[in-house]
Amino acid sequence: MPRDIVSIYRTRLAREKGAVKKDWGGKPSVALTYPNYYRLGMSNLGFQVVYSILNQRPDVVAERVFLPEGQEMSFYLRSGKSLMSLESQTPLQKFDLVAFSLSFENDYPNILKILEMGKIPLHSDERSFPCPLIMAGGVTTFLNPEPLAAFIDFFLMGEAEANLNEFIDHLSDFISSNLERNEIAKSLATNMATLYVPSLYEPEYHKDGTLKSFLPRESKVPEKIKVACSATGGSTEQKVPLSTITTPDTEFGNKILIELGRGCGHSCRFCAAGYVYRPPRVHPESDLLTATEKTLKQCKQMGLLSAVVSDIPGIENLSSLILKHGGRFSVSSLRADTLSRGLLDNLKKAGQKTVAIAPEAGSERLRRVINKHLTRKQITDAVTLISKTSDFTIRLYFLIGLPTETRNDVSEIIALVKVIKHNMVKVSAPRGRIGQIKLSVNCFVPKPSTPFQWFALEQTSSLKEKQKLLKKTLAKEGGVKVNSDLSKWAYVQTLLAMGDRRVASILLMAHKFDGDWKKALRFSDVNPDFFVYRPKGLDEVLPWDFIDHGILKGHLIKEYELALKGEESDICHVGKCYRCGVC
Repeated sequence: MPRDIVSIYRTRLAREKGAVKKDWGGKPSVALTYPNYYRLGMSNLGFQVVYSILNQRPDVVAERVFLPEGQEMSFYLRSGKSLMSLESQTPLQKFDLVAFSLSFENDYPNILKILEMGKIPLHSDERSFPCPLIMAGGVTTFLNPEPLAAFIDFFLMGEAEANLNEFIDHLSDFISSNLERNEIAKSLATNMATLYVPSLYEPEYHKDGTLKSFLPRESKVPEKIKVACSATGGSTEQKVPLSTITTPDTEFGNKILIELGRGCGHSCRFCAAGYVYRPPRVHPESDLLTATEKTLKQCKQMGLLSAVVSDIPGIENLSSLILKHGGRFSVSSLRADTLSRGLLDNLKKAGQKTVAIAPEAGSERLRRVINKHLTRKQITDAVTLISKTSDFTIRLYFLIGLPTETRNDVSEIIALVKVIKHNMVKVSAPRGRIGQIKLSVNCFVPKPSTPFQWFALEQTSSLKEKQKLLKKTLAKEGGVKVNSDLSKWAYVQTLLAMGDRRVASILLMAHKFDGDWKKALRFSDVNPDFFVYRPKGLDEVLPWDFIDHGILKGHLIKEYELALKGEESDICHVGKCYRCGVC
């Protein structure tokens, strides 16, 4: 075993607070694996929550595995040793279960890299005892797991709080048995409504390449896989999810992350989180205050997480409590129409330098198309309020390539930014200090289980032209910086988000070409444009239709049709409306 890798891991553990190290003692062992670097994985609250749930069980050993980087990766490549876990430096192939936590499609190639470094066959049908079982969970898996179907033995669909303990109970019984791998997977699938085993399903295709059907191979396997939701079932001792391990070696430093709410009721038509995390829910203010007070005794730095922090009832009380106890906090994106002076004052006291809001589109018309429920006046009023409070840098999130977008809609982004800058200058000039404007301009990527799942990605050449226009024009405006993603990565993300199991061959080729996607796409026998640039028919069988989120497909179609008309629909009224089928 290379001493230099062990040294890195022991140093890393020494800088952590809250890690769990158990004696294996014959317990089922889980390698909880994040398919990216340590600093990113430990910044992911969902990953930390799963780690906590597993290690609350005395009958399970759960250790973490990450994609190596830098010197750590060099040590592995030089030594040829198997990838190891952080806590006990155990080789990956020695675990009973390798459980991937997936949040982003662009991390999919790292799954293959990790399996290869762990000396585990990439294809599920090439594995045999004593190779560990390979599982995946996380939001991308219950959007569309199909591009990974060839590599993952089974997927646990939904929120971990609602089904992870049940899964471990079943798995423990099977691990101690003498069943073959395929028999374990089949037994799990028949015992759990939220577990998906790709090998038990058979896709059929029309001559044009579209899906004809997607049915189970055996009668005992369900046609639909339910997505577990913590709002409707399951429980853990910890009411408010928060990170249990702190370390300076993350994107958030030594902060403890606290989830204020999950999902979003504003019903933006492009947003997957707003649809698959239904019903949207907010933790009761009393629970949040209790969790915050308890957390402040351990750590004074906190990150408050929610789809829209400014929507949280009692957010001013919560942030004031943190400041009262000498703490500091940061928040994620805010909504222009729910922003308050009290919250902004507290953000200023906490030392936050940037306030982020997301107009998404420049024109009123396009904001109606995406169901943003946000007017230009609400945006400019919010900017005025922000500027009156302090010289915050204002980060604005925009999407380009949205359905029905025209050149005029893109020009409206420029016009809106100019109005925002004018308001900032007008309000801030007496202070002598004016905050900056930073634009994050991202390409719209269609996502499954949303009203925009039938739309295609705009041509990357067109997206590049729009990015160039925005950067060139706004560069003339002082105090405005424009950052944009690369359209080629939007293409790859769309392929992995919207593809079916045939995309696995392209993913494998990208892995063999060491991440050279251009080469992989050029030499692929599968046409990637079929999944990326082709609009889908409303009556088409989609690769993810077998996943049951509780949302009626008819509701998504209605929202799609309203978008084409440029009409908004109402926001979610949990328990009081029954349009989408979840409540």
